[in-house]
Amino acid sequence: MSTRVRHPYLDHPGPLPFAHRGGAADGLENTLAQFRRAVDLGYRYIETDVHATADGWLVAFHDATLDRVTDGAGRIADLPWREVRRARVAGREPVPLFEELLETFPGVRWNVDVKAEPALRPLLDLIERTGAWDRVCVGSFSEARVARAQRLAGPRLATSYGTRGVLGLRLRSWGVPAVLRRSAVAVQVPVSQSGVPVADPAFVRAAHARGLHVHVWTINEPEPMHRLLDLGVDGIMTDHIDTLRKVLEERGVWA
Repeated sequence: MSTRVRHPYLDHPGPLPFAHRGGAADGLENTLAQFRRAVDLGYRYIETDVHATADGWLVAFHDATLDRVTDGAGRIADLPWREVRRARVAGREPVPLFEELLETFPGVRWNVDVKAEPALRPLLDLIERTGAWDRVCVGSFSEARVARAQRLAGPRLATSYGTRGVLGLRLRSWGVPAVLRRSAVAVQVPVSQSGVPVADPAFVRAAHARGLHVHVWTINEPEPMHRLLDLGVDGIMTDHIDTLRKVLEERGVWA
């Protein structure tokens, strides 16, 4: 690892392998069955997303609506849990509650993308109630949302930068002054965005100089996995969980 551990969430002997939505390549993203497959394969870091139903239940689901991946329809924020729970991903698997995931997989650490503001407070309340502060890192494209989460929870909560924070760090890596939130412990980025490189040597150096982990998404082929690991990134998120495990085993850093 290139950086010191700033939060217990990051305490892992080697690069962090993240199962993106549990391993979305199998077509059962964000389901209990897919998370179990990742865990059985040896994954201890899993990326997921959360939305709140109309009556405040926190579900692990990526989209704002049920339509794309389930046999149900409608906006999760407009539906009560009793309706969302009837939907089936790929016509087979139910939509899980995030609380159910914390209980079912006590050895897993979760990277949670808070997709909408109404999900933030229920997530923090759940983490508090279950004592899962060392098991959850909160992220979002919205820097304001993760900053609010950090203000509400304090340093016991691990957070990553939102889009504004990533942009600020990119500018810093080019020598351009930018204000950055000090409380984040990680920056989670694509290799490039809109044709602009993000995860390159200068960016990784700038992140490590601030004590930040660099986690890159969503990498599904062996060659870029090897290239990023050679670059010194601290974690990789993938839909192809078998592929990433094989790459890390080849390098002797699967743990």
